Amino acid sequence: MMVVKSTTKKVVKAEKAVKNTPAGLGPQKNPPQPSLKGGSNAGSPPLGGVRGDLQVSVYNQDGKEAGQIVLPKEIFGLKINSDLVAQAVRAQMANSRDSIAHSKDRSEVRGGGKKPWRQKGTGRARHASIRSPLWAGGGVTFGPRKEKNFSLNINKKMKRQALLMVLSGKVRDGEIIILEELKLAQPKTKEMVQIVKSLKSKVKNDLDRGVMIVMPEKDETLMRAARNLPKVSTIGVGSLNIVDLLSVKYLVMPKAAIEKIRETFKK
Repeated sequence: MMVVKSTTKKVVKAEKAVKNTPAGLGPQKNPPQPSLKGGSNAGSPPLGGVRGDLQVSVYNQDGKEAGQIVLPKEIFGLKINSDLVAQAVRAQMANSRDSIAHSKDRSEVRGGGKKPWRQKGTGRARHASIRSPLWAGGGVTFGPRKEKNFSLNINKKMKRQALLMVLSGKVRDGEIIILEELKLAQPKTKEMVQIVKSLKSKVKNDLDRGVMIVMPEKDETLMRAARNLPKVSTIGVGSLNIVDLLSVKYLVMPKAAIEKIRETFKK
């Protein structure tokens, strides 16, 4: 039996072209990758002004650079998972929600213990209580109840990981200011104002967008000095949460807070 090959003109031309191609010009299984050394991206500043090894500048309270510090990658160098961050935000906001909307049903409305009229003989519709949902001033049917539960569950490891991702995003975007130390002699608002002005003039000129000071330990002097300033808040390392971190633009923390964060969230 004779077999006929069904080949088109394009296929034949392609086969001939492959046969006539020199050995060194054919397609390679593992083509050489371009080298990144000396390329067009060499020497370009990293994203957010942070070096590849997470080395950032340390400033004093006057806004002058006092040195460098290498941030731990397991805390400040994580890849951001936006879905996990959104899930953690939803869970925290739902768990902090209070069920205050509550309507009274017929058993909770005051009055209505007496039957308004007898069952038969009046020509009216029969009723047992003036607090029936059919009556004005009566109970509400299918209204909101305070027993409703809005809470959402999230694993502890997922919650902790989402928090560290937000810290990593702050570092990547250059929104964390590391101070050598943060000490005040007296709980005076004018002293905190001077520190914020120094950082604003020498480090970040848009600190008016919101600043949160992260304290390694509870400092009543620092808290009293900052509580009267608009868009300046304080928080302890143990109270860090993802909603508060996302609600402010900049984080200001002393070097001691970095080790405290490691001890708290990387157990």
